[in-house]
Amino acid sequence: MIGKIKKGKSFGGCIRYVMGKDNAEIIDSDGVLLGNIREITDSFNYQRELNPKIKQPVGHIALSFKAEDKALLTDEFMAKIAREYMELMGIRNTQFILVRHHNTDNPHCHLVYNRIGYDGKVISSQGDYKRNEIATKVLKDRYGLTYAEDKGKTNVEKLHASERVKYEIFNAVKAALKHSGTWKEFNDYLLRRGIRLEFVKRTREIKKTEDIQGIRFTKDGQTFKASQISREFSFAKLNARLSWNPSESRQESERKVQQRIPGGGHLLESTGPRLFSPTNGTASEEPLPQEELLRRRRKKKQKRKGFGL
Repeated sequence: MIGKIKKGKSFGGCIRYVMGKDNAEIIDSDGVLLGNIREITDSFNYQRELNPKIKQPVGHIALSFKAEDKALLTDEFMAKIAREYMELMGIRNTQFILVRHHNTDNPHCHLVYNRIGYDGKVISSQGDYKRNEIATKVLKDRYGLTYAEDKGKTNVEKLHASERVKYEIFNAVKAALKHSGTWKEFNDYLLRRGIRLEFVKRTREIKKTEDIQGIRFTKDGQTFKASQISREFSFAKLNARLSWNPSESRQESERKVQQRIPGGGHLLESTGPRLFSPTNGTASEEPLPQEELLRRRRKKKQKRKGFGL
């Protein structure tokens, strides 16, 4: 899988090109009237007027795959990969069409999107080429797609530091979800990879899941909201996949009060072994039950009597 990036001035010219090939078909879209080429072009042009100062509002990326992957690439699967590619590239909240071509042995599609978003803000193209390298590598690894012979490795270190950390967090969270059934397992997996997970509170204290507004991840001294990594990692979506305690129901665990570590700034779940650890990843000891304390005191008294103390 490779991505070839272009920007342009004319939606009409770009759309006539991608729709003019034999058997061209739109397999996914958002915010665009699809009756004919004129309607598609007008849809894009109406939105570009939200920010007329931008001289190159046309985003055009060709996504091409190896012939060996042809059997895998149904229209639905190709569209799914393209959506995830857009998310990794930061192309969101805007119009797009995804057009598949069948004129070569290599399965491929053309993503045409409006660089002027629904909110009138421009979708930045800064660092696009480096992000493209990383995004295609992430997707090839995620779905086992074929590498080109000379593209087997991507130099992640060349990416800007903050972008590199984002991709490292993205990969770690995806891997953690495959190996975790509970929030504790999820958190422990991330800690082993140097990533700290924190909840963002709606209220002064967190007494139930509704009191949690969101989550954020910290790695190498850089902190990102979950939405900055991927919309897949919102608290609501992760909470739907992860349980708080495998031995009790979600309703019971929600009633447990979360407490703060003194001076640590992290949240702890007060169910059995504490869910989240301090910054250094070491959990504090659990207090002994009252019965155990009394038993030990009686034992010490008996020893003193035996020694005549």
